[in-house]
Amino acid sequence: MKKLIWAVVALVGAFAIGGLALHRGESINAMWIVVAAVCVYAIGYRLYSAWITAKVLVVDPSRPTPATRFNNGRDFVPTNRWVVFGHHFAAIAGPGPLVGPTLAAQFGYLPGTLWILVGAVLGGCVQDMTVLFLSTRRDGRSLGQMARDELGRVGGYAAIAGTLVIMVILIAVLGLVVVNAMKHSPWATATVFATIPIAILVGLYMRNLRPGRVLEGSLLGITLLLLAVVGGGAVNGNETLRAWFDFDSLSLAKWVIVYGFTAAVLPVWLLLAPRDYLSTFLKLGTVTLLAIAVVAMHPQIRMPAITQFIDGSGPIFGGALFPFAFITIACGAISGFHALVSSGTTPKLITNEGDIRMIGYGSMAMESGVAIMALIAATLLQPGVFFAINAPAGAVGATPAAAVATISSWGFPVAVEHMQALAAQMGEASLFARTGGAPSLAVGMSSILGSLFGQGLMALWYHFAIMFEAVFILTTLDAGTRVGRFMLQDALSHVWPALGRTSWYPSVIITSALIVAGWGYFLYIGVVDPNGGINILWPLFGISNQLLAGIALSVCTGIIVKQGKLRYAWITAAPLAWLAIVTTVATWEKVASADVRVGFLAAANDMAAKLAAGTLPAAQAAVAPQLIFNQRLDAVLSVTLAFVLWVVIVDTLRVCLRVVRGLPVPPNSEARVAAEAAAP
Repeated sequence: MKKLIWAVVALVGAFAIGGLALHRGESINAMWIVVAAVCVYAIGYRLYSAWITAKVLVVDPSRPTPATRFNNGRDFVPTNRWVVFGHHFAAIAGPGPLVGPTLAAQFGYLPGTLWILVGAVLGGCVQDMTVLFLSTRRDGRSLGQMARDELGRVGGYAAIAGTLVIMVILIAVLGLVVVNAMKHSPWATATVFATIPIAILVGLYMRNLRPGRVLEGSLLGITLLLLAVVGGGAVNGNETLRAWFDFDSLSLAKWVIVYGFTAAVLPVWLLLAPRDYLSTFLKLGTVTLLAIAVVAMHPQIRMPAITQFIDGSGPIFGGALFPFAFITIACGAISGFHALVSSGTTPKLITNEGDIRMIGYGSMAMESGVAIMALIAATLLQPGVFFAINAPAGAVGATPAAAVATISSWGFPVAVEHMQALAAQMGEASLFARTGGAPSLAVGMSSILGSLFGQGLMALWYHFAIMFEAVFILTTLDAGTRVGRFMLQDALSHVWPALGRTSWYPSVIITSALIVAGWGYFLYIGVVDPNGGINILWPLFGISNQLLAGIALSVCTGIIVKQGKLRYAWITAAPLAWLAIVTTVATWEKVASADVRVGFLAAANDMAAKLAAGTLPAAQAAVAPQLIFNQRLDAVLSVTLAFVLWVVIVDTLRVCLRVVRGLPVPPNSEARVAAEAAAP
């Protein structure tokens, strides 16, 4: 009977995917995408992940974990499995599953849907679970540490250096997206600010006031979060309070930098874990509501399956379908950032190895589901509205009239009056050129929820969606900063051993400040960019993210082969091969392309020529020298990071060949501990 049930699930999923791939009508029902996703995730979790944990990883629930062996009340803390799941899901589910699918919708709904499903089940989920298991078995070591221990000095130090640089870039883009979503929106800003003291209160409640009362703390936190959304509306309606929370981009960037530093230095139980845990309720609750609304309303997808912009002429970002669809959608399919969380904070919290499958594979599958819902929300909008919100003024025109004329000429009609009415409905002054993906996603989400719960609450739903997105992003930003601090402490320990002590406060403060200063600089780059920063930073983000995933999969492949499981190495080697091709091609195009909308160097040279000729507007001319420098810096970073990936891949191949030939290799760095009954 079980085999029959899973055979039916497989057939239904195959039928739904086939319907999506072959349909070329005017529109298609969103239910096709939902059914395909549910079936694919169910089969992947129930069958593929179970096989990997049993045959390849060989999980042992009786083995003590680093959290139980090194419990220090700060970084290593045995934590309830559901709280760990919440922390991990919240930490990995940043802007990628929300923004990436939204931006990639310029290619149509089909490419993004297929990549999200296939990439997650065969790549992203496997990477997250495998890295989490390997780090847990190695006392919670970081990805860079594992690379150094298992591959040797060359690949190890290359991985450490590359990972640190990539981490800085990734966190900067996280901050940029949240800044673009909250700028000049007092409702959203007040609501997001309120989540910080709420998280601290819940952390104190569950640790000191009512230890172990997870349900009570959860209900308290959820209630306060919902009140924060309503309170944000009250702030927005009061002229005095509204002025207090009405920030421009640069001011918000400063607040984000302060928050990132604070979250990195505070004990994990005080802010990071409870905030991420509460964020998970908000995220899963919102995604569940969206799924219910889609099932109940079964809306039609308005975006074509494939648009004319697959040739690289898209207005949101330059670049053809291959390879840029596969780097634009990273976190929803496969993301290297997840490997840092899986080898950073999470392995230091897990109480039982048996939970690794649920936390590693399950969290990533759920994040991929978030990406699917984001794609649906974005493609439910009229294409003209979608492009009016997401396309920067530099691509469509500085005035509303110019923007609608340009977008309508593409075959996606939209009117100024319609955009004004939509903005008023959402409680915003304007929705034109709100780059970053978050505002258009919020409009799509509010339209879905408004259809189910009433159109009169559209403004409330819009700002609830903005808070939902901002909280998504900030939880990844704070976890990423903390993981970056761990990595930097490990690297600097070779210069001054005391800096390697993760709980020594002078080291914590110094390394946190250095990490925050690094990503704060790139955040500033995006904020001052006249095109909103997305076109300059998101491709670098996508390439860096997938390069980091390649490094993580290389380390996993090398360890699997060293453990005598060569016949199973394909589970990580296959997605590694795909990412190596995609990232190498993308890097080449971003550096060598003569198209100013694609190539970093071409864009820098074009702006330099215009600056010299005096044809740039005064506002752009003021920041042009820095933007020119940053474009060239992006080109150097892209080439450097691609080189680092291939150094790690070649070193992994060297180690694997030595294993096959029976030659000496670095010893297995897995911790030797006596098995005992693990804590429940």
